[in-house]
Order: sequence, then C-alpha cells, then structure tokens
Amino acid sequence: MSEKTCQGRIAVVTGAGRGIGREYALMLAGNGAKVVVNDMGGSREGGGNDTGPAQEVVDEIVAAGGEAVANTDDISTWDGAERIVTQAIETFGGLDVVINNAGILRDRMLFSMSEDDWDSVIRVHLKGTFCMSRHAAAYWRERAKAGGTNDARIINTSSVSGLYANVGQSNYGAAKAGIASFTQIAALELSRYGVTVNAVAPVAYTRMTADLGFDEEAAAMLSPRWVAPVVTWLASADSKDVTGEVIESSGRGLGIAEGWHRGPTVTDVPAEPEEVGPIVRELRAKARPRTRFEETSSL
Repeated sequence: MSEKTCQGRIAVVTGAGRGIGREYALMLAGNGAKVVVNDMGGSREGGGNDTGPAQEVVDEIVAAGGEAVANTDDISTWDGAERIVTQAIETFGGLDVVINNAGILRDRMLFSMSEDDWDSVIRVHLKGTFCMSRHAAAYWRERAKAGGTNDARIINTSSVSGLYANVGQSNYGAAKAGIASFTQIAALELSRYGVTVNAVAPVAYTRMTADLGFDEEAAAMLSPRWVAPVVTWLASADSKDVTGEVIESSGRGLGIAEGWHRGPTVTDVPAEPEEVGPIVRELRAKARPRTRFEETSSL
C-alpha cells in the first residue's frame, strides 16, 4: 500500500475519539485523507457528552501535518447525521467516505434487558448507521444526477457477536446482524452511483471489550491499530471493485464472513405437521455446522 493511499479523500469517521475509530482517523489522515472526527464523548453505555476526545484526535492529526475537524453531533438523530455530512462538504469541499463506527454496549440477558437497553443500542448502532448512510447516499446520488462522478465508500461496523451469536448481547447482536444485511442491500442500491458499501467485523481490545479478561499479550495482539489497515484500504480508490462484503479483522487474522446460504432442501413439501419433524431433522444432519462465537477467538 502506497504511503498516501487516501490522498485527497474526504472522510467522516463516527465514534473516532477513542479505540478503533481513533485508529481509523489517524491512519486515514496519515495516508492523506481529510477527516471529520465525530465523537460525542459519551460513556461505554451511551451516557454523557464530552468534546475532548474528538478534539484531541484532531489536534494529533493536525500536529502531524494532516487536516481534520472535530464534530460532536449525535449520529443516531436525523438532523445530527445530516449536520456531519454537511460539515464535511462545507469544510473540505465534498465527501468520499463514511465510516460508521460509533457504538455503545448495554449487555444483559434477555430476561433482564430493559426497553431502554434495547432501544438505546439499536438506535446508536442500527439507526445511526442508517442516518449517516442515508444523508451521504442522497448527496452522492444528487451529484451523479447532476453529471458528476463518485468514487465513494460506506464502511459499516458489524460484529462477530451479530454474525455468530453471543450470550448476553441480543440487542447488540441484533443490531450488528442488521448492519450486515443493511450493508449488502445498500451495496446493491448504490452501485449505480459509484458507491461501494462494505462492513468490517473487528475484534480489538478497547474500552468496549476491556471486561472480557484479555491478558497483556492478547491485548497487545488485539490492538485496534491492526484493524485500521483494512478500513483505510476500503476507503481508498484501490478498493472500488469490492462491495457488499463483511470482513472480519483483528491482529490475529483477516477473513471474509460468508453470508446466509441455502442449505439442504427437499421439494416434496410435507402436507401434515407430523411429517415435518423427521424431514427437518434429516436436513439439519446434512447441513454444514454454523460458526459459533467461541470459535472466533482465533481471529
């Protein structure tokens, strides 16, 4: 990858004040991108507001000779997402890349989860991804309709929790699985306008995962810095032939997550309920086993 693989690209990174998002913003800027660093500065659970984290990343980028501006709007609101897109366009003259990274955690077992635990996580992850993508997509579509060209990117954040299921995360996992499907549908819809849409499913040691019991060696291996290269590449012009993918990434490996496949099927459809059980059990026995969350620890 060239030293300035994103030279002149204009990017928005949400949740970029800490953790993985911070590494995305720094690497993008280091590779020539102009970056809107969005972060509300809230807690892991979504409470509070602090302008410090976003501005600190901006200061670090500027000190290294890059270009960046801070933003603290709420990506899960229609107007907040629109302001972020508008800020990129008005500050830097356009928009090429949206990286939907912001997120919160409210882990609970299903029988203990409150309505607010569910709503808050779905709102930030799933609605936030939609709001940012929708306003960016409208901008790119209008530009294409006006005779312009796009080489644009949406890069979403899914999770192995959503792809492979993890106990205690029905809200988070449902949001992340939804983002994976959203990614594939948006890729189909936006390809005609010069926009690719992909997702990453990262595994990294951040404040979001600090209570999972990583030892020092594992924490170093799972530094968020190792997720940034694939996202920076996806943001570059070189990735324009890749769309609709969910890419697993960590310091341990890089892989493509395969989506739903139709498995074993019969065409002699049972007419009575008592006939269903034996057929379904036979089909299950023939189906390939799904990847389980515990098996993702190697990546």
